[in-house]
Amino acid sequence: MLALLWLCVGTLTGLFCSRRTLLMENLALRQQLAVFKRRHRRPILAATDKLFWVALRRFWPSWKKALIVVTPETVVRWHRAGFQLYWRLISRVRKSVGRKPVTEEIRELIFEMVAENPTWRAPRIHGELLMLGFDVSERSVSRWMRRAPRSPEAARRWLTFLRNHREAIAAMDFFSVPTITFNVLYCFFIIGHDRRRILHFNVTRHPTSAWIAQQVREAFPYQPSVKFLVLDHDAKYGTEVPAVVRSMNMTAVRTTVGCPWQNGIAERFVGSCRRELLNHVIAINESHLKRLLAGYVRYYHEDRTHCGLGKQTPEKRTRCSGRGNVLAWPRVGGLHHRYQRVA
Repeated sequence: MLALLWLCVGTLTGLFCSRRTLLMENLALRQQLAVFKRRHRRPILAATDKLFWVALRRFWPSWKKALIVVTPETVVRWHRAGFQLYWRLISRVRKSVGRKPVTEEIRELIFEMVAENPTWRAPRIHGELLMLGFDVSERSVSRWMRRAPRSPEAARRWLTFLRNHREAIAAMDFFSVPTITFNVLYCFFIIGHDRRRILHFNVTRHPTSAWIAQQVREAFPYQPSVKFLVLDHDAKYGTEVPAVVRSMNMTAVRTTVGCPWQNGIAERFVGSCRRELLNHVIAINESHLKRLLAGYVRYYHEDRTHCGLGKQTPEKRTRCSGRGNVLAWPRVGGLHHRYQRVA
């Protein structure tokens, strides 16, 4: 009875609908019926079915009423996916915009000019390329200049220059150490660049420019063997320390602000001292820290091998023969050991 009632209602509704609406609804129902007649347990919609509903959604406002197989949200999702696919295909066939790519010939010319003219910069090389008839921007030239292969010969010449002058260079720096009573002690040291020797070190609670100047005098009591002393822009140096350095016929070389790598030898010693000593002990007071540093400096000079010195020590430790028993000698309170053969 209820089915008959719905049939009557549908018939009355169809009488007042336009012929176009009835044709659209009939077409939609026939398409879904064709889907259900396929030999599958669950209706599977092909790409043509999805395209049909996307197109029907555009031309028929009442498409949701005749939809049974899937939900309207699914059809909207298909439409969005088709929109993305459409614009993806358009973007692929469009012509590329922007500057023309730098050809291999231009890159080789840039690399050749950089190698043959080490003092040239991007404007000069760009001008030469323009004179040769190449259409390339100065920004592209600058970018490719940074990728130019570096000649190892230039690096070897620079290392040779440093080796020939490192015995005339020393560096000084500070590092802080907290004590067991939460006070702060300051360790001052001067290190030579030639053999990484610690020329002088001391510990204080209140570093002043006068105290630092006295440490420089104690490090070089006679005619100094170094000509250049590297230091940073620490306010503790003031104007007195550079004046003392100049009075001793040395040149004070200041590093750039915020560039500790320019004083790399001193910074590497600070890192080694922290990793190998200070991270494993707690300083009690000034005299205790000074004794600890004295033991570490002795180990640093006589026993510890350095990669920068060809796996040798600053004091040129003698290599043992290939015979005899190996004994371990404790250093720095047992934190490190020295191994040596005995007959």
